Amino acid sequence: MSTSENISGVRALTFDVFGTVVDWRASIIRECSLLGRSKGIDRDWERFADSWRGGYAPAMNMVRTGELPWTSIDSLHRMGLERLLIEHGIEGLSESEKDHLNRAWHRLEPWPDSIEGIERIRKRFIAATLSNGNISLLVDMAKHAGITWDCVLSSELSGHYKPDREVYLTAAGLLGLEPGSIMMVAAHTDDLLAAQALGFKTAFVSRPLEFGPSGRAEEAEGTPFDISARDFLDLAVKLGV
Repeated sequence: MSTSENISGVRALTFDVFGTVVDWRASIIRECSLLGRSKGIDRDWERFADSWRGGYAPAMNMVRTGELPWTSIDSLHRMGLERLLIEHGIEGLSESEKDHLNRAWHRLEPWPDSIEGIERIRKRFIAATLSNGNISLLVDMAKHAGITWDCVLSSELSGHYKPDREVYLTAAGLLGLEPGSIMMVAAHTDDLLAAQALGFKTAFVSRPLEFGPSGRAEEAEGTPFDISARDFLDLAVKLGV
């Protein structure tokens, strides 16, 4: 089947954000380093950033299993931050400094191709976020990064976290589209497979540096996605825009 056949009927693209649109790791390392220099705190900020992100899935699972009530990503990030400050022996931060550091997730930088690629895609398709980030986080991030979305959709709207089916179906309902008219875009195969199982079209975008130069990024080899792209510019070409 050709790419044009694969995208036949697609009217909207929904984008995973953390790691797919923005470089969370380099951004968080930078923010932590800035705070560290201002406070005279020297730590392994790469390990700190990786540990902070590493707590993301377990925290969401606590919500999924009912151990926690619905809790925003901002609040889950703050819980993780408080734990890491203790683990890394970091003391003396004021409440405002902790809040500023926690909101570093609102200030993530885009991958070099993200802005241009999304602008090209928006010429033909609706382009929306579909992220586990809460809406205020996603709006702040878009303004900080200079990314224009047609719509900001969040797991928050369904009271579930990806890859729960409710997230994707709520997004489709809010867009007024059948799942087959939407293409989920992500650098993470679990996200795409969950959307695909509900009838979404899927596009895998490679982000080899998501976990740093020595990290192991996901690959799409052997997975049945409709499009596999090097970046958003390549995705735009394969979408015919």
